[in-house]
Amino acid sequence: MKYCSSCGGDITRRIPEGDDRHRHICDGCETIHYQNPCIIAGCIPVYQNQVLLCRRAIEPAYGYWTLPAGFMENGETILEGAVRECVEEANAHLHSLELYSMIDIPHINQVYVFFRGELEKPDFSPGIESLEVELFEEHQIPWQEIAFPSVKKTLKQFFKDRETGAFPVRTDAIRRK
Repeated sequence: MKYCSSCGGDITRRIPEGDDRHRHICDGCETIHYQNPCIIAGCIPVYQNQVLLCRRAIEPAYGYWTLPAGFMENGETILEGAVRECVEEANAHLHSLELYSMIDIPHINQVYVFFRGELEKPDFSPGIESLEVELFEEHQIPWQEIAFPSVKKTLKQFFKDRETGAFPVRTDAIRRK
């Protein structure tokens, strides 16, 4: 950030009084521009013994498989964002959605939140951000072609939990190595 979105003045990174971390602060109007993590809302769409995955038609990770997910929009709940992403990426409608996992990725300022839900019927098709969408049984998942570590971690945990039939809310973090 170089210029203030309030007055157009120059920005300096410094610690404001009473704070404990560097912020972008306008040299002119003293507006503090907070930058906070992005929330990614997504779903684990399940139909019978299969999970619906989308092959990405956009970067990053063009051509790789992922769960339907994307950035939460202003004015929506995290659940509404997850449902919207499932429709946008896979034209899929879910019911019985339950919070399943939250994964913090502090080094890229993101938080992934996934809901587990049932496909109403095996009726889906690629949305504008997907090359294709497909139902996979666990042994069919293209593990080497999964787009993001958060998705791989969520899927692996989901299949473990499915063995027991218990789906507690999972929290985890992916840290830079």
